[in-house]
Amino acid sequence: MIATTVDAGDGLPLTVPALLRERAARDGARVLLVCDNEALTYAEADRRSRELARGLLAVGVGRGMHVGLLYPNGSDFVVGWLAAARIGAVSVPLSTFSTSAELGALLRGADVGVLLAAPAYRGHDYVAALRAAVPELPAALDGASGPSMPPPLLAPSTPALRHVFFGSPARSTAGSGDGTAGGAAGRPAGGSAGVRGVGPAWTAPALLAAGRMIGGDVVRAAEDAVSAGDRLVIVHTSGSTSAPKGVIHTHGALIRHLANLNEIRRYTPEDVLFSNSPFFWIGGFAYALLGTLLAGGRLVCSNAADAGVVLDVLERERPTMVNGYAQSVAALAADPTFPRRDLSSIRRGNLYSIMPADVRPADPQLRHQMLGMTETGSVCLVSEDEGDQPEHRRGSFGRPAPGFEARVVDPGDGRVVGPGEVGELWLRGPFMMEGYYGRERHEVFDADGWYHTGDLFVVDEDGFFYFQGRGGDVIKTAGANVSPIEVEATIRDVAGLTAHVVGLADEARGQIVAAAVRVPSGHKVDVEGLRRELARRLSAYKVPRRIVLLAEHEVPTMSSGKIDVPALRELLHAG
Repeated sequence: MIATTVDAGDGLPLTVPALLRERAARDGARVLLVCDNEALTYAEADRRSRELARGLLAVGVGRGMHVGLLYPNGSDFVVGWLAAARIGAVSVPLSTFSTSAELGALLRGADVGVLLAAPAYRGHDYVAALRAAVPELPAALDGASGPSMPPPLLAPSTPALRHVFFGSPARSTAGSGDGTAGGAAGRPAGGSAGVRGVGPAWTAPALLAAGRMIGGDVVRAAEDAVSAGDRLVIVHTSGSTSAPKGVIHTHGALIRHLANLNEIRRYTPEDVLFSNSPFFWIGGFAYALLGTLLAGGRLVCSNAADAGVVLDVLERERPTMVNGYAQSVAALAADPTFPRRDLSSIRRGNLYSIMPADVRPADPQLRHQMLGMTETGSVCLVSEDEGDQPEHRRGSFGRPAPGFEARVVDPGDGRVVGPGEVGELWLRGPFMMEGYYGRERHEVFDADGWYHTGDLFVVDEDGFFYFQGRGGDVIKTAGANVSPIEVEATIRDVAGLTAHVVGLADEARGQIVAAAVRVPSGHKVDVEGLRRELARRLSAYKVPRRIVLLAEHEVPTMSSGKIDVPALRELLHAG
């Protein structure tokens, strides 16, 4: 049922605990998640998240408290999120790309009270990163020699943070065995059988052990106290401004919005969705994970770096739909084994390069695209028509999703522009974000409730929307937004030099980050040394892949004195 209000009286569970109970009762034996060689059924997700919820309650987590999740895609993330949600806590997913400086800023900015973290992932040592981000943490970790619960942190660097637990909460010694349906069960990333450099009191098993003193009736009472208007999650943008913004979504609004989107994309319990979107960003969290929980389907993901291993997972799990970042699956189609792979189960989605020829569009620009934003809880412009469009509709992003109002406005005078005129996209509706964490409502929405996106669009006579560009100069690289201002500021901080950062077109990633660095006369710059310094301060996707050194007189400018951006891009292309 498509509905334009949160509570449409149709019986849809409007909180995650109510939704999880319904799914576990109806579909307990079915598989919710397969990630590489691990599988998690609905019943296991219910049981394990209940055990973890008891642990969270034991350390003082309650309604409205912020619980950070620093995990790659997989059952650890799912169990951690469900455990927090079912007792009314607010999940704060943290990017696994984060450096120690970025982690510190996110923990402080989002007032994270308890952090659940993998010890390491893909070369990132999160124990070391958190030791650097929270200077008071090393002494606490080193001093935790026994398994008993450590005293709460009281750290000036992160005033809200009370506890950190490393390792896997997805599997405990209590309860029944591993789920194996849909794929071989394996040990989750960051397993909890001891964490190097961390005392046992700071690991997930200690948290689970503490929860055994909490009765099931306490968990159920906490679940029953959760309401549709309560905050569910704070998802950070990937960096479209100088600092990521924490976007707040509530249980009822996000659930209803994803229920509508499931109707549009025809996501049923019989479907298997493969997504390469990280769960810590809105596409993975809402469109993939919450959407799957609502549909009662199966979500498939992979953390494998090897394209052949990911293709093995796809062949084994037989997805019917694929969704995510197209650039991130380019390596799959380029793998030498790809031509002999059987991916005939895939019938719908936007990862065209891995879809069978009979459903892959000859010209992707003649298929409706989708616009998704963190602020809109995933997709906000969409069409249920998945077929080829006429030439005059080339590049269409469809129409507003149910419950959303959209207008294209002249950013200068606030006038709603006519068909064919370029203007800024404004959005409002009951499924929008509650706001940005730490900001007043009037800083986010105008007096009439409109959110000004900063994106430039055209709307045609039939109400279809067409993207024209970004009001700012945000760089979109492999599905992530990068703010040139942030990169320029970091170069200035680490090297004392002025830089001009732009995005350059790239086949594999959509765009790459490129920087022209002004070098004063007589000054020497070690480009690789600069890149290493930036990598200590910025996520890997933000570090410029191309750095060109320019003398002051070589920087192209216009007659006004402003940077000639097209000419600068040409220089960087040539460099």
